[in-house]
Amino acid sequence: MRRRLDTARADRLDRLAERLLLRAAELSTTGWPSGLFGRRDALLLVLTSTGMSFTDITRLRRRDVTVDDGVLMATTRAGERFRLAPDPGTGDNPTLAVYRRWANIQAFLDQNPGTHLLRQHLADPAEILTDPLDATQARQPLLCPIDRWGHLPFAQAMTPQSVSTLVQTHLSGRAPIRRAVPVDMPDKADVWVEPEIDLDRSYYDRGIAARRRDHQDLEDLAGVFDVIEQRADALFDELLAVLDGL
Repeated sequence: MRRRLDTARADRLDRLAERLLLRAAELSTTGWPSGLFGRRDALLLVLTSTGMSFTDITRLRRRDVTVDDGVLMATTRAGERFRLAPDPGTGDNPTLAVYRRWANIQAFLDQNPGTHLLRQHLADPAEILTDPLDATQARQPLLCPIDRWGHLPFAQAMTPQSVSTLVQTHLSGRAPIRRAVPVDMPDKADVWVEPEIDLDRSYYDRGIAARRRDHQDLEDLAGVFDVIEQRADALFDELLAVLDGL
């Protein structure tokens, strides 16, 4: 309704949305930690391009963003829906890839908590098989802060002030440049593999024969220990007698 009544404002919003989407497409999606920040900030810019308020963006949960027939849909806590549909001319919807790249990070951390494996994943991304969100995951904030070590506190949402600041810095071109840090990937050549051992056919026969031989050789060993124990007891009794005589 507001767009129809105020066409000048609608034009300004359309131009702003175009700039936001272009900037989102320029952000890095791979590397550590550049890909992590880039994926989150790209989705943040995409959601801002809808005209959604910063407060509503920070209140979004993972369950509030869905994909339906090529349309990215975000539902605010108040029930207001924002749609990002495919381009009418080409039928493409690049915002879907932006959303899925961030959802891929969250799904990876669902299965592999911690930043060590996430670093390797961003250095060499692979597709993640996602399962339906459980109740806890569905209630987690869609966008969460990221510290300098790449830790993501899933239970903590970003603040409207931090979202506003990020949007302004990206639009002004003053966003920090996060260079990818080399990540040591595990060397498959260094992985120890247990060698295969081929046992000859007489292996078990030799073992049984050795056990039978040892049983025969040690059969009288119990008697020998009994004699030693008797001698030790006798020596102990003699020692006590000597001590009593002192």
